[in-house]
Amino acid sequence: MDVKETAAVCRDAFAELASPACIHDPYPFMRWLREHDPVHRATSGLFLLSRHADIYWALKATGDAFRGPAPGDLARYFPRAATSLSLSLLASTLAMQDPPTHTRLRRLVSRDFTKREIDNLRPRIARIVEERLDAIAPALGRREIVDLHREFALALPMLVFAELFGTPQDHMSGLAAIIGSILEGLSPRADDAQLAAADAASAKVMAYYGDLIQRKRTDPRQDIVSMLVGAHSEDADKLSDAELISMLWGMLLGGFATTAATIGHAVLAMLAYPEQRHWLQEDAGVEAFVEEVLRCDAPAMFSSIPRIAQRDITLRGVTIPKGADVRVLLAAGNRDPDAFPDPDCFDPARFFGSTNPGMSNDGKIMLSFGHGIHFCLGAQLARVQLAESLPRIEARFPTLALAETPIREPSAFLRTFRTLPVRLHAGGEA
Repeated sequence: MDVKETAAVCRDAFAELASPACIHDPYPFMRWLREHDPVHRATSGLFLLSRHADIYWALKATGDAFRGPAPGDLARYFPRAATSLSLSLLASTLAMQDPPTHTRLRRLVSRDFTKREIDNLRPRIARIVEERLDAIAPALGRREIVDLHREFALALPMLVFAELFGTPQDHMSGLAAIIGSILEGLSPRADDAQLAAADAASAKVMAYYGDLIQRKRTDPRQDIVSMLVGAHSEDADKLSDAELISMLWGMLLGGFATTAATIGHAVLAMLAYPEQRHWLQEDAGVEAFVEEVLRCDAPAMFSSIPRIAQRDITLRGVTIPKGADVRVLLAAGNRDPDAFPDPDCFDPARFFGSTNPGMSNDGKIMLSFGHGIHFCLGAQLARVQLAESLPRIEARFPTLALAETPIREPSAFLRTFRTLPVRLHAGGEA
């Protein structure tokens, strides 16, 4: 759709977001949606919200005005769930649950996924960052082109997850290679072939985690999986193996590809806005830079999890009927001028000095990690990886530049890269 035209209606925003024009730059279309169709009904019957205030309200109202799909709803909202392993796994994840089930599961996992536990990983994450930069330095020093997406942005979260889960690096590499096919299969517009590929990949992930749980039960180590499996012996309530596999599957899908995408966007921001690199000189500035990257380029364009309207809801003059499936366009909300003035301008100053991560100086919430009871469990892990990476990249490769135009993955849901080719300018040191 040509957003320069005064089109009266968009038939399906999900299809438009998958178009080549939106893969290249989705933000003009998102602006059009906010201004002309902020409560959009797609041809599939899904509703899509694109204004910050509406998204914030919907996320906060989950558990009240909205709920996750109950087991009896699966056939309606996931017609292929009865035969799809990936969709049945998705239905069992923490993000799909409502209180009191959600409250129980979140309590059991969050006690081992606290900010303190993640911050304790900082030295190991910093070491991994240095090792990956050491690995690409020789090629950059020879003025060769390096695919930063493959060699760093994908490699870093893969290696961090290996540390977090207590798995060999080569095992995690094998799992990481198949995550993309699962994410594509879970898209609202996935065809049968994509869903079949996702199911085959999910079966491999399930089998691996089932074996890992047994190994951690007999030989526990200092890692998250060992703690989830065997610690807290004083607590009679524990995660079952099925619940734990679902949890680990969801963590891998939610935290690997999205973190890799955000690292790529952060590097692009460093290269596109060299006047903003001064923010990377001290901790508070790094935090502000990271938040602005997350605001400008949310890795997940829209919520993949259905939120079911508990009653008829009138929003912006549109009635969302009871039982409707509502999704939120996170990336559009992050660029809503009613929430963030001059939203297309990259400006870390809007977050500098804020005492609440994800909140701007004037109290607006950056939406990339969600909000409310389903706020992203891995938000702190992603922030730490970015905060440990960006200053080191800037310090070691100050003349880093794009070598060729990056190639995007053709995904409506995950805004990420296929390649991100970089090199050093003449005179740059590695």
